[in-house]
Order: sequence, then C-alpha cells, then structure tokens
Amino acid sequence: MNILFAGDIVGKPGRRAIESLYAGIKEQHSIDLFIANGENAAGGSGITADIVWRLHSFGVDVITMGDHVWREKNILEVIDEDFRLVRPANFPPGTPGRGSTVVDVPGRGKVGVINVLGRTLMLRLPLDCPFRAAERELEQIRNETKVIIVDVHAEATSEKLAFGRFLEGRVSAVIGTHTHVQTADEVVLEGGTAYITDCGMTGPFRSILGREIEPVLKSFVTRMPAYFRVAKEDVRLTGVILEIDETTGKARRIERIQVRQEEQAKGVAENRKS
Repeated sequence: MNILFAGDIVGKPGRRAIESLYAGIKEQHSIDLFIANGENAAGGSGITADIVWRLHSFGVDVITMGDHVWREKNILEVIDEDFRLVRPANFPPGTPGRGSTVVDVPGRGKVGVINVLGRTLMLRLPLDCPFRAAERELEQIRNETKVIIVDVHAEATSEKLAFGRFLEGRVSAVIGTHTHVQTADEVVLEGGTAYITDCGMTGPFRSILGREIEPVLKSFVTRMPAYFRVAKEDVRLTGVILEIDETTGKARRIERIQVRQEEQAKGVAENRKS
C-alpha cells in the first residue's frame, strides 16, 4: 500500500497545489491513500467547512489538524459528521470531533489515522497527555487494522522523536507536522515504523513558513505587531510517501517528496529517497 502524507496546507496557494499536483503524483507513485494536514488551509490559520469538502474533492482522503483547529468557528458544522476529518485526540473529553478514524482503501483494506497535539512549548492549550491519548486511540483502532498512521502535530523535535520511539513497532508511521520545515531524518525504525520529524509544508516557499517575508521580518526586528499575509510565490507540495505492508502493518519505505507547481507542468518532480 502506498500512502501520501502532505505537510501543512497553507492558505489558497496550498489548496491550489493540492488541486493541481495530486493527480500527477498519484499516477506517478501509485498512491492508494492521501492524508494531509489541513489546519492552516483557511487563510493560513484554521479550516472552514467549505474547504474541508473542497480538499476531499481534490483527492484528500483524510484531513488531520492541530492547534488552529478551532480558529474558524464554522468547522463545527462538519467536525462531528465528517469521519475523514480528524482533530487532535488529546483535547479534553467532550470536545467535538474525533481523534482518530479508520477508512477503507479499495483493494487494500483498512487504514487507521490518529492525530495528537504536542504539549512542549504549546502549554497555552488545554491539552491532555498526547502519549496516553495515542494509547487510547490505538487500543480501539488495532482491532480493525494493523495499518496505522499517526500525525504528531508538535513544536519540539524531542517530543516528536519521543513519540516515534514510544510507538515504534506498534504503528506503521509517525509523521511530524506543525513546523513547516521538512526535515531530512526520514527512517524506518527497527520495529517497522516509518518516522520523520516534520514532513514539511504545502504552500508558498518564497516566504517565512508560508507568510509574506517583510511583515514577519519587521515583527522580529521591531517587536511590533503585524499582519502576516499568506505569501504566493514558489508554491510546492511537500510530504512523504509511505510504502506499507498491509498484512503486517510494517513500513517498508519512507520517501520525502517536494513537487514545485511550475515544474509539474513540465513533468518534472523533485524526489528524495530514504
């Protein structure tokens, strides 16, 4: 089974990258399932009900979220009813939505997806323990499938690495999101779990984490507040491709991928293999 996991979708440029690039990637890499982190898909922060449905129409099978999940209030219109939309599992009991889901992949079987939110450097949020939350979701899912993908949306590298080791041998992949910078540490751990600290960003790369450069620089230099608009140039789809043995749930391969929108038109893609 081949699974594409795309890093944080940033604003309209990121959404358009999904729309224009996924079909070619799917054909080139024989993708069976497409998972993407969509917590920055609406103007760079949050996601709306309409954008959820649009991303599904572009081919995104499962959308994971993060610390901006509640930024757009009308997400509440779909978060309970759309089983393909997953918010962090370690929000307190009674929070709308679900922390995990199981989807059917035609001809391949079932895949479980779990989303958790890190706590290190993110303590402003009312979060339960992500490790215990992942354990709880895992107990429910592994009765249905051995193929399980975990999105760890976290700031600290150490916390993501700890998650990789914590779940090693028990899930198919632990994929880090949130920092928007793709790391070069992709690996299949000894227990058969694919891991990467951050799979990157889907959006404009002539930017600072997807935002226009000048306002961000001004804020750093002057310490004055500024409005960070989503940038527009050098749009790329960034993520990883996972090859999973659907019988055992073990990862066989993890490959970084970064596809520029303008290069796709010429049939040229940038790929790096683990």
